[in-house]
Amino acid sequence: MKLILTLFISMFFFGNIWENDFNVAQQKAVASKKYILLNFSGSDWCGPCIRMHKEIFEANDFQKYASENLVLVRADFPRLKKNQLPAEQLKKNNDLALKYNPDGVFPLTLLLDEQGKIIKKWDGFPQANAQEFTAQIDKTQHAKN
Repeated sequence: MKLILTLFISMFFFGNIWENDFNVAQQKAVASKKYILLNFSGSDWCGPCIRMHKEIFEANDFQKYASENLVLVRADFPRLKKNQLPAEQLKKNNDLALKYNPDGVFPLTLLLDEQGKIIKKWDGFPQANAQEFTAQIDKTQHAKN
């Protein structure tokens, strides 16, 4: 019950902050002058991916920071039949993987400028909690501005 209440509150305050369409995210980033955080995930088979979403991306500190400073994009590659993505979404994710994750690293998280240029890369689970990860993003953004 507590988990459901926490998720409801998070959705109420922060909304669904993950975009599934990179082109839409890029347009939002250009319009808002924000960086894009692109995460490649295997949501139903990759242990470090699941851990990253639970421990970092679902943390209130990260969600608050992201809603104010980032455009988030998730490129998910689930394997279980019940979690399969629509063909159109799978194509979008595969196209992103060809460009940004040709080696198939999971999880892979990239901080991109609004033009899609890679600013910082986290290969695998970052050895950081949500606050530390958020601080790394913030430090990188301020170093570039």
